[in-house]
Amino acid sequence: MKATALLKLTYLEMFGHDMSWASFNVLEVMSSQKYQQKRVGYLGAVQSFRPDTEVLMLAENLLKKDLSSPIPITIALPLAAIPHVISPPMANSLLSDLLPRLTHPHPAIKKKTIVTLYRLALVYPETLRPAWPKIKERLSDESEDPSVTASIINVVCELGWRRPQDFLPLAPRLFDLLVQGGNNWMAIKIIKLFAVLTPLEPRLVKKLVPPLTSLIKTTPAMSLLYECINGIIQGGILEGSEGSVEGNEIAKLCVGKLRSMLTVEGDPNLKYVALLAFAKIVVSHPFLVSQHQDVILECIDDPDISIRTRALDLVVDMVNADNLMTIVERLMRQLENSPLASKSDDPNNDRGIHEGIVPTADSDDEDMEESLQKPERRSDQLPPLPDDYRKSVINRILDMCSRDTYSNVSDFEWFIETLVQLVKQVPTTAKAETEQASDFANVKINADISYRIGYELQNVAVRVKSMRYEATRAAQALVLVDQRETLFPASGNGGQGVLASAAWIVGEYSDVLPNPDDVMSSFLHSSTSQLPGPLLAVYLQAVPKVLARLTSNPQYSWTADRKMTTTLLLARVIHFLEPLATHPSLEVQERAVEFLELLRLASEAASGQAPQNEEETFADAPLLLTQAIPSLFTGLELNPVAVGAQRKVPLPEDLDLDAPINEQLQMLLQQADYDSLLEDDEDESYDHYYKRPRSTAPPPLSAADRLDSQATQNASYQQTVHEEESLDPEVAARRRTERRDRYKDDPFYIDSDRASGRSTPIHNVVRSNNGEELDVDTIPIMDLNIGNGEGSETLTSHSAPASKTQNRRPRTPIIIQSDETLGDDEHSNALSTSSRPQIQSRPKKSLLQVDSSGLGSFSLDESRIPTNQLDVEKRAAEEAEMQRAMKEMERLRLEMQRANERIQARAGEDEEGDLVKRKKKKKKKIIAAEDAGDTAEGVVEPDEEAQGAVVKKKKKKKAKVEDVSREVGSGEDEAPVRTKKKKRRQINLNGDDVPQ
Repeated sequence: MKATALLKLTYLEMFGHDMSWASFNVLEVMSSQKYQQKRVGYLGAVQSFRPDTEVLMLAENLLKKDLSSPIPITIALPLAAIPHVISPPMANSLLSDLLPRLTHPHPAIKKKTIVTLYRLALVYPETLRPAWPKIKERLSDESEDPSVTASIINVVCELGWRRPQDFLPLAPRLFDLLVQGGNNWMAIKIIKLFAVLTPLEPRLVKKLVPPLTSLIKTTPAMSLLYECINGIIQGGILEGSEGSVEGNEIAKLCVGKLRSMLTVEGDPNLKYVALLAFAKIVVSHPFLVSQHQDVILECIDDPDISIRTRALDLVVDMVNADNLMTIVERLMRQLENSPLASKSDDPNNDRGIHEGIVPTADSDDEDMEESLQKPERRSDQLPPLPDDYRKSVINRILDMCSRDTYSNVSDFEWFIETLVQLVKQVPTTAKAETEQASDFANVKINADISYRIGYELQNVAVRVKSMRYEATRAAQALVLVDQRETLFPASGNGGQGVLASAAWIVGEYSDVLPNPDDVMSSFLHSSTSQLPGPLLAVYLQAVPKVLARLTSNPQYSWTADRKMTTTLLLARVIHFLEPLATHPSLEVQERAVEFLELLRLASEAASGQAPQNEEETFADAPLLLTQAIPSLFTGLELNPVAVGAQRKVPLPEDLDLDAPINEQLQMLLQQADYDSLLEDDEDESYDHYYKRPRSTAPPPLSAADRLDSQATQNASYQQTVHEEESLDPEVAARRRTERRDRYKDDPFYIDSDRASGRSTPIHNVVRSNNGEELDVDTIPIMDLNIGNGEGSETLTSHSAPASKTQNRRPRTPIIIQSDETLGDDEHSNALSTSSRPQIQSRPKKSLLQVDSSGLGSFSLDESRIPTNQLDVEKRAAEEAEMQRAMKEMERLRLEMQRANERIQARAGEDEEGDLVKRKKKKKKKIIAAEDAGDTAEGVVEPDEEAQGAVVKKKKKKKAKVEDVSREVGSGEDEAPVRTKKKKRRQINLNGDDVPQ
């Protein structure tokens, strides 16, 4: 009954019900003499017992008894249960019963014993020291059963990766077993063990090459084939024989076998392990792996996402300058042609489809029977790509192209075009990810992959000066509003992060912009103000740069048309910036306020500057537009800086960061607070920051009014009244001649009598042949290929649109600018290496859920004296110390108890401290005469001695009184005074006194 109930309880425990409360009942069933019941008990023990189970101490004797049983099936029960319930104390106790089982005549018992000893070694490593000689003896016995040898090899392989130097003496025997063959699984374990032994003994490499090569050529088992190749790779055989004829042959053999594993159809597991082996070989032989890129690239389109990921990792490592474009174009086709993944994906794209589900109805419901057949797979349909995989592909493309500062890129025009096409494939990102700051230092860890695409485009524009025009043209295409529908994804906000880098490029290199007018129109578009704060701040920084490109050309006269165009453009920019002065982002608000004030001054200067009249040949534009605003963004060119360059900048000796900037800061703040109390609540500052600014643009005028008012306009603050207007014409002519002679060598002096800007030979010829009246529009346009000559210059029309079709320039050597740093670059390289996140190796966790860290410091070398104790020995020493402390506490407790008893005994003492024992009077008993021969003891009273009667009294217990008196007396300073006892006498019937 108990066995049946326990069997049912074990079944319920499989569903999560606790049965630890029945541990004692399990122990009772385990002790049964019947094998069927004993087996049920051991099954319950395996499922319910743990190392901390209370009844486990009672089960230890039962385990010892069953291990000594002569019946093999009975011995097998404790051997199967011990690994699940073992603890360090039990391991030490059961070791003596397990070692004799290694010589049992039954092979199954020896196999189970070896596996059980391995579990004991994991829990208590010291058990391996006495067991290892017998295990090694079983391994060296050539007549041993092959199954027992395989189990020993399995245990040695599991122990070998922790301390391989202890198992190096077994190499000859292991090599013989490998050559003999016959068991593929044992050969796999031996190859794995040799993979950790060859680094310790390099001479094993030459010894292992022939048998491993033979196995690779002859074995039909794919598992053994892969383990042979994996053992060759991990054992360092390929690296050790690199450059030799044998090394090249075995490398070609391994790569050829792996190719055949990839071409096997219908087995994705073989493809996966083959890609893993390829990834290990590509480190030492990238050229051999790149020769098989056709089958590797086929795996990129595999329906299994794990195979696609492994193939993607592999192509990144085998890329070079020759196959970069081929690999990238294949990945681009995958991104463009594969659909987006969703929850309702077509099941045809799942490789895990089985033969179909065929449910059958009950016998009384045969009409409901239905068969769901397996749908046919459409081979032309590509699998859907999840967003994470798309991001991974884009990251790998950027990694391959930017490796070693674009060392593999031979055509940067192709690379720039690829970056633009990648923007279309960026998956949709969350709003929180898009609104985060576009920190280019952390673009690789940014959630939005489009920020990294923009970073690479910006990096090309900065480093490769010869490709700066192409990079700026690509950035212009990204910024233009008209092309957002074609260059960005149709749905979502994917690719929005690239706009920050594109806006920076078109602003920083606005002098090479093909079409700055369209760029400015896109910047001032109404949708721009809806961009995230960090992105909008970059846009605002680029607006004045492009504006300076459009309005700062000093070679053109300040005509009425130019004045009107500039005034309208400034009004548009001011109208765009005014609402942004109260933007929630402080970065946007600060830039908008700064540029707004600057452009208002420029608008006033442009409105107040008189245009060129009919009498003047040239009129200067306002200096605020031609010199002041451009000077804010011109200067030294921005170059890439090395990672550790900033750390190399020495600190100034007089720098004191703790010193206050202004010692009177507190007084100034208090004075400001006091002044604010005296002023009115609404002042100019309040109106500036809290009231909407009024528009400073002049009211619109008709063309007739504008022409009539030109003669009466006041000069701006940049113009001065010429003295020549009030002087005699002869004096004014003489002064102009002197001024012209004085400034003839000054390149910044603009003479109204000669053309503005630099005079070229072509310009001088045209002026001398055609005179002053020259119609520029009638001059035919021709292409002059004069870019190769030194000192050649080209004329660019201000209003001529850029030609869409341009002749390609001859390919010139591309110079990629390196990072700037101070001193040598070793420190910066060290910093860049240390800044990378180090991948911490996680300790391997045993599948048996056992802490086997003690085996790492355990050595089987008996001659080596251990310098430190194991954790188990330390715990045993601590337990012994705890037992000694408990015994000492028990001794002290007993002494305190005795002292307490002595204190309680003092309650019977008198005031002087003497112990008083009073006697009770008892009646005398007369002994008959016939009993006179018997001796009798008695104590008589003094007044009754003369009567001659013998009195028998009960004996008094003197020992107890003496003991109590002794104990009390030992605790007092003065010894107690005993009462004087009377002398005892015996009185017989004859009246003679007999002294006692």
